[in-house]
Amino acid sequence: MTKQKCIFLDRDGVLNVERGDYTYLPEDFILENKVPEALALLKQRGFLLIVITNQGGLAKGLFSRAQMEACHQKLLQNCNYAIDAIYYAPAHPAISASLARKPDSLMLEKAIAKFNISPAESWFVGDQLRDMQAAEKVGVNGILVGPHSPATYIRQQHNLWEATRFIITQA
Repeated sequence: MTKQKCIFLDRDGVLNVERGDYTYLPEDFILENKVPEALALLKQRGFLLIVITNQGGLAKGLFSRAQMEACHQKLLQNCNYAIDAIYYAPAHPAISASLARKPDSLMLEKAIAKFNISPAESWFVGDQLRDMQAAEKVGVNGILVGPHSPATYIRQQHNLWEATRFIITQA
């Protein structure tokens, strides 16, 4: 079976606007600029699209799985169901330890195994260094986006649309 190429995507700050607080109400879940267009272009280029997100507010009891899933449903609807899978880590270090939570790589490892993904042909677009650390652990290329990107990080783009344009020139 041929290995597939994939774009792994952090959620908050990449797909939806980072509010600085937990986003768990659909009315607060606002897509970043040109996200549907970016995902459509990546799909046209043959990439799987998999969301990899820490959702520690679940462990803290700040919101329910149903609330989080309502946000994910809004994401899927607004992006024409282009996303192939959503992996989330419900743990938070203040409450419970988890190897799934980024910067650890268990969510990525599960997706790579399930979907027969080629890490060398795949990318992780995230807005935090922990996203890049998780990608590095499994041999996936990383691109930082957004205002949290340290000036010293090699691959940076302003947002997912710009990251998408960069990725398709590399593929």
